[in-house]
Amino acid sequence: MEIDEQKQLKTSYYNEAICYMENAKETLKNAGKDNDYYIDDKFVKTACGTAYNGVLKALDCFLILKEIPTVKKGSRKDKQYYEKALAQLDNKLLKYYGTVYKVLHLDGYYDGETNVSIIQGGFKVAYTIIEKIKPN
Repeated sequence: MEIDEQKQLKTSYYNEAICYMENAKETLKNAGKDNDYYIDDKFVKTACGTAYNGVLKALDCFLILKEIPTVKKGSRKDKQYYEKALAQLDNKLLKYYGTVYKVLHLDGYYDGETNVSIIQGGFKVAYTIIEKIKPN
């Protein structure tokens, strides 16, 4: 892939990932806060799911740039796909992905975690991953 194509790909995926994150932050505002906890877990779940999808967009771009084969058409990428690919390329990014998967996907989206510092920590790591594909 040529440099111009890489830059275009990064720009497209980065903008989409940031859009997901901005939407997630807006949704999280609707959850309301009571001291250290969000009040409405429905909004927290939605925000965490949206943020996690933004991270997956960034990771897809990262893996395309590294020429990692994607799954067969009609198949789904799962946690193991991302872990296996990242383990070959970048252990630090693999750790970040593990944190985002646990905090945003499992704790936030599925389990309805409402602790503000936990959710904000997940968002912070999500942005760290997305910054890996930020165009120059």
